[in-house]
Amino acid sequence: MIDARRGVLFPDRMPQFHRLAPAPAAAELVAWFWIPEWDLPVGEVSRQDVVAYPALNLVISPEGAQLVGPTTRATHRDLTGRGWAVGALLRPAGAAALTDQPADLRDAQVSLPASALVEEVTSSMARPDRLTAVVEIVSRWLVHQKGGISDADRQANDMAELLMTDDTVRTAEQAAVRLAMSLRTLQRMAHRYVGLPPLAMIRRRRLQEAAQRLRDDPGSDLSALAAELGYADHAHLTADFRRVMGMPPSGYRERL
Repeated sequence: MIDARRGVLFPDRMPQFHRLAPAPAAAELVAWFWIPEWDLPVGEVSRQDVVAYPALNLVISPEGAQLVGPTTRATHRDLTGRGWAVGALLRPAGAAALTDQPADLRDAQVSLPASALVEEVTSSMARPDRLTAVVEIVSRWLVHQKGGISDADRQANDMAELLMTDDTVRTAEQAAVRLAMSLRTLQRMAHRYVGLPPLAMIRRRRLQEAAQRLRDDPGSDLSALAAELGYADHAHLTADFRRVMGMPPSGYRERL
């Protein structure tokens, strides 16, 4: 099972956070829904630092609906006042319902013309059963947007699941063998459905694992951690960590 909070760099700063499964009809379109809610005192700012999963997200808030593309660096958002968001981590089949060029959204986002959806979600967030209600609403909307799911969509879903969860897969070549396809086919599929190369997806999983291991055990030996995660040595882990997170593993550990 993928941990929905795994990419959150400082979980103790998180506001109230809910992870929910999609409606059954949308199970091939959405990995999970993530719904934060916050109510902060006047003048208080809560900074949320995230190294996101290699995927696209549909995000709905009172301001509108947005399709958020895959990221190449850790990102942050400063929360103030009172608010909420309804996010859906899209599986490749779900992303294909909303864009055929995910690479164009790398480190970017676009507004979606979905005012009726935003109004319905906003209204439902005032209900006592708001969480189950908005999951059903957004799931139903995505199913309508997608229509039928092809064999290629399902194959792309299998690709993402493998790259995001299997710690034994450390190279794109290994992933291609496991998926019974050529390396070139795997690369084209990742570009078409995710907008990132397979190796970038593997590296993101390893960095999320490294950060989680440091949170769970701040005294971890970095050389041993690098070896366990498949890095050539401590220096390679540090370089990769710094490039994406903006700090070395030792600096992250100090901030914890």
